[in-house]
Amino acid sequence: MKRACEHLLQSYLDDFPCVALIGVRQCGKTTLLETLPPVWKRFDLERGADLQVIARDPDTFFRLNPRQVAIDEAQALPAIFPALRVAIDAQRREKGRFVITGSSSPALLRAVSESLAGRIGVIEMAPFSWEEVTGTVDRDAFLRRLQDRQASPEELVAGLTPRGDLALAHDFWFRGGYPEPWLNAGERFRSRWLEQYIQSDLFRDVKRLFPGLDEPRFRRFLELLGGLSGRVLNQAEVARALGVSQPTVRDYFEIAHGTFLWRMIPAYTPDTLKRVVKHPRGYLRDSGLLHALLRIPDCDALLSHPQLGASWEGMVVEEMLRQLNALGIAHHYAYYRTGGGAEVDLVLEGTFGRIAVEIKHTSTVSGRELRGLRDFVRAGQARLGVVINNDIAPRLYEPEILGLPFTHL
Repeated sequence: MKRACEHLLQSYLDDFPCVALIGVRQCGKTTLLETLPPVWKRFDLERGADLQVIARDPDTFFRLNPRQVAIDEAQALPAIFPALRVAIDAQRREKGRFVITGSSSPALLRAVSESLAGRIGVIEMAPFSWEEVTGTVDRDAFLRRLQDRQASPEELVAGLTPRGDLALAHDFWFRGGYPEPWLNAGERFRSRWLEQYIQSDLFRDVKRLFPGLDEPRFRRFLELLGGLSGRVLNQAEVARALGVSQPTVRDYFEIAHGTFLWRMIPAYTPDTLKRVVKHPRGYLRDSGLLHALLRIPDCDALLSHPQLGASWEGMVVEEMLRQLNALGIAHHYAYYRTGGGAEVDLVLEGTFGRIAVEIKHTSTVSGRELRGLRDFVRAGQARLGVVINNDIAPRLYEPEILGLPFTHL
């Protein structure tokens, strides 16, 4: 399947000496490296022979290989980053020389910020998005149109067509986006693959980063994440459930977020007299992983599950952020909730302005359900309000609030 960030990778290679692809394990980073021309040399630092070639003397390695080198799982060898900086600075004006990948952001991003600042373009990858599983990555899309600050709400949705039907959208929601289950058909393979992924691949990264971690408690923490996804987080409650201290729970959440398993959504706290909730909210980044942790066997069971709303909301949030990342559009995200219960599921800010997003699994949305979104927009806090739902077509609810079916996103 074509990845949405292929164009961004080529663009960054034109602008930077080095490009980093970061993202959760098994999301397709290594496969994306295969789109580079054959002249590129590829090294995988989880392969012992490749690791020895570079680890013996990184400076000499880069003197012998000064360009067109791709290094997979670069965080496995921290000494590579200062050597890479020296190699880049030796021919600073030359672009498109190196690509590195990493599946654990704490180690990789710290090395990038300390050694490669100003020399590298970073692309955050994720499992497949809705536009990727439908093969529509090159199609005109809502988030692309959003970059036009002068576009009216009508112009943002005029002529948009669905990427797939509602049944496929629900299949994508249930299965999640990890590439391997999409490329190997069959429910048995999907469920077995996710179980093995949880038991092996995730803990391999975590153990490497935090060798002293209490593994049984952290496994229990991962199980709890299914029920916490979509909720405002109270770390004291989680600490009591696990029998650990709050600082330990804080570390657990940082590990989950830093290894791209969990996305922490900060609270939007504007300068206002309203009393707003300031605790963060979080989501498991992949809906298929969430459903595996919750032991939901099929889409029918999902539609009657108590976590339906939170699961759908998290999937839509992640889809929007995946598309923005693939387009290379810098952005910030948050959620908004007042003490009185007014809420906006997602507040996006970027060069496109500030957009308030409400997410519903239903096809119809009542005026009462739009109250929080309407108040937020009318108070001048957003350029536009968007309701992502399961309607059959885009529609304008109010002059500054539009509805967009998920299939059209």
